[in-house]
Amino acid sequence: MPDPRNTERLRRYWDKHARSYDRQMRFFDRTLFGESRAWVCSQASGDVLEVAIGTGRNLPRYPPGVRLTGIEWSPEMLALARRRADELGRTADLREADAQALPFPDASFDTVVCTLSLCAIPDDRRAADEMIRVLKPGGRLLLLDHVPSTAWPVRAFQRITELVTVPLGGEHFLRRPLRRVQEAGLEIEQRDRFKLGIVERLAARKPVGTP
Repeated sequence: MPDPRNTERLRRYWDKHARSYDRQMRFFDRTLFGESRAWVCSQASGDVLEVAIGTGRNLPRYPPGVRLTGIEWSPEMLALARRRADELGRTADLREADAQALPFPDASFDTVVCTLSLCAIPDDRRAADEMIRVLKPGGRLLLLDHVPSTAWPVRAFQRITELVTVPLGGEHFLRRPLRRVQEAGLEIEQRDRFKLGIVERLAARKPVGTP
C-alpha cells in the first residue's frame, strides 16, 4: 500500500513542475518517443480513459469520435489539461483522481490509455491492475513508457540515475509494465521496443469472459 505521506509529497512535486513539464517533454517527444503518442492514441475507440493525463499532451491525438475521460492526481497539471482541452475544442471529462484507486466501476471503458506515467506512479502494479479492472472484456489497454534498456551500459546508467530520480520525484527507469500486463492474462496484440530498448509501447486486449 502506498505511503500517503509520500504520495502527497509527490503530488506537490508534480504541481511544482507542471508549468515546465511541456517544455521538457517536447525535447523527449522529439528525440526519444517520436510518433509514439500518436501510435497509442490513434488506436483508442469508444469510451476511453486516459490515466495520468498530465497536462493533456495526448489530447490532440485522439480520434474525433472517442468519448474521453481523463484522470490526474496533480491539480496544477489537471488545470493545464483542462485549458488545453478548451483551446482544442475537445470535450472531455477531466477529473482529479488517483491511478492507484480509480473511481470507476468494473468494466467501464472500451479503451484505457497510459503514456509515460507508470514510471512515476508509486505503486505501478496496483495502477496497472486498476486499469485492467475498469477495462471492459474485449477492451484494449494501450501503454507507452520508458523501460530498462536492452544494452547493459545504458541499464547501468539508468540504475544509477534512479538513485537521484526516485527519491526526488518518484521517477523509475527500470520498471517494465509489459510483465504485469502478461501476468494479468491480457493478450498482447502489438508491441514495439526501440531506442536501445528504452522505449516500449504496447496494445493488449482483455479477454472476453475475464472478470
